[in-house]
Amino acid sequence: MAITLVNPSGLPEVGAYRQVSVATGSKLVFIAGQVAWDADGATVGAGDLAAQVEQCYVNIGTALTAVGGTFEDVAKLTVYVVDWMPEKLPLFLEGVARAAVRLGTTPVPPGTLVGVAALDVPDHLVEVEATAVLDS
Repeated sequence: MAITLVNPSGLPEVGAYRQVSVATGSKLVFIAGQVAWDADGATVGAGDLAAQVEQCYVNIGTALTAVGGTFEDVAKLTVYVVDWMPEKLPLFLEGVARAAVRLGTTPVPPGTLVGVAALDVPDHLVEVEATAVLDS
């Protein structure tokens, strides 16, 4: 594995992700922000944050598979959520948990969540981008 996830002593443990990833691989993979589109470009889960988070993570998984990777190769995620408020965290985590079941792994690399006013399409509530490192 090219990625080792760490929760260093002296930093708070956050259950939803690890604070640090150490990358030792040789191939960098940058995945464009994924929104809640299915393979045909139709929005999945209009108005449903959990469903859209799930689809975004599944799309990241699909992109990783296409280049020979998995979520275990992800060094960092950046998540953009429309009109973010802390009250949305349970729905966000529900979507991540549902994606983990579909992906067969728990996606917990370091991440940054950013609240935004809007995304590319009014129906999109979340967008997720990833940076991964593969052994070759």
